[in-house]
Amino acid sequence: MPWFLHLNARGHLPVTFFRPCIDLHDGQVKQIVGGTLRDDNQHLVENHVAKQPPEWFARKYCLDQLTGGHVIKLGPGNEEAAKAALSAYPDGLQIGGGITCENAASWIDAGASHVIVTSWLFSDTGKLEYDRLASLVAAVGKQRVVIDLSCRRTSDDDDHPSWHVAMNRWQTITELAITYENLNQLSDFADEFLIHAADVEGLCGGVDEKLVELLGGWAGLPMTYAGGVASLEDIEFIDRVSGSKLDVTVGSALDLFGGTGVTYEELLRWNQRTKNPI
Repeated sequence: MPWFLHLNARGHLPVTFFRPCIDLHDGQVKQIVGGTLRDDNQHLVENHVAKQPPEWFARKYCLDQLTGGHVIKLGPGNEEAAKAALSAYPDGLQIGGGITCENAASWIDAGASHVIVTSWLFSDTGKLEYDRLASLVAAVGKQRVVIDLSCRRTSDDDDHPSWHVAMNRWQTITELAITYENLNQLSDFADEFLIHAADVEGLCGGVDEKLVELLGGWAGLPMTYAGGVASLEDIEFIDRVSGSKLDVTVGSALDLFGGTGVTYEELLRWNQRTKNPI
């Protein structure tokens, strides 16, 4: 059940939830330093390559009743692996990576709850094409669309920081800035937003605190933050600073993916605590 349908003990909304992920590269579940993704893979840094197939993770998330998670196809060679994960948890996972209005409905038919889209929405020069966004909504419905606004910081001024959406495996900076005005405008075309802080993704060095603060100041659609989470304290920070408006994904720091910063069981207890606060 999505975060915005949960009530705490006093009937107040919202609460921050952990959402699971399955990142696929060459058909395997991996954790990768996001900033090293390239077409030729020559400089790819892999933090973890799972021994288990993607459907193992999907079944685990299903049994543990984790919702709103995502499967991301990082490049070609991941179609069958993605379909296996979706089949193992029908309508329980979102799918991203190479999504267009032509293939979006087929991924919904394959078991995805939502399709996640970024690069296809932009022209080669990084301009957002609203006609493409409208065609995607026409294909599957607004309630099935997650817009991925994964971004890179474009200003070093801590007093006036800025971020712009990054496309093409986070290598190309687009014209679209992360602003409340743009979030409001895009809300007409999506059910949720997913935002990776690409500069800290996979580094386990802590979250982009300024970005979390910015996103937490917006009170629109459900939104999931990913990038840099190294410990449960980082999740507590996101919960506090965002006013519990952001959900969170944990990757390389998670013991499920070979990490040492936070355990999967801790995150399950975190979700249960927010559902049933003491």
